[in-house]
Amino acid sequence: MDAELFDMIYDSIANKQSTYDGVYYTGVKTTKIVCRPSCRARTPKRENITLYPNLKSALRDGFRPCKRCKPDTPGSLNPDAMLAAQVDAMITTNYKSALTLSLLANQLAISPYHLQRTYKRVTNRTPMEQLHQVRLKKAKLLLANRELSIHGVALSVGYKTASHFAVWFREQTELTPTAYREGLNGKDDSDEK
Repeated sequence: MDAELFDMIYDSIANKQSTYDGVYYTGVKTTKIVCRPSCRARTPKRENITLYPNLKSALRDGFRPCKRCKPDTPGSLNPDAMLAAQVDAMITTNYKSALTLSLLANQLAISPYHLQRTYKRVTNRTPMEQLHQVRLKKAKLLLANRELSIHGVALSVGYKTASHFAVWFREQTELTPTAYREGLNGKDDSDEK
């Protein structure tokens, strides 16, 4: 491997980037542990790294899989990205429920602090921000249907009262649900105040 490519890969290892995950595996000579390049563990010194094109080669040379980044886990997602994907799936499925950070963390058997920190690092938003985005997207779709009342939309996206929903919707969009609906469907002369 030429020095320039090694330097590029080492820079991604030092910055904990997933660019080379699944392409190379990092064998750390001093610990005899093999990691994904994006492993969150302390960055090894450049001279203590051996790069492997696959996990089998590293294991054959006597390295053991890292317990933190789990390079032996199938799939291209590292554990942090897998956690974020699990949270996204839980939010998408249960957005109507009264979800909290603690509830999500309990279901995943991790601490709320770890969930918040890891999810934000992977997605650049918090789990609650993601919940609001999912609810907002669904609310906008439901508001396009004039047959459903504002209260019905509120219940459908997890709010018990139309007033609480209206305050939240306005915070998100700077429009009331009614104004948003009118903007979608055009104002009727009968709707004029």
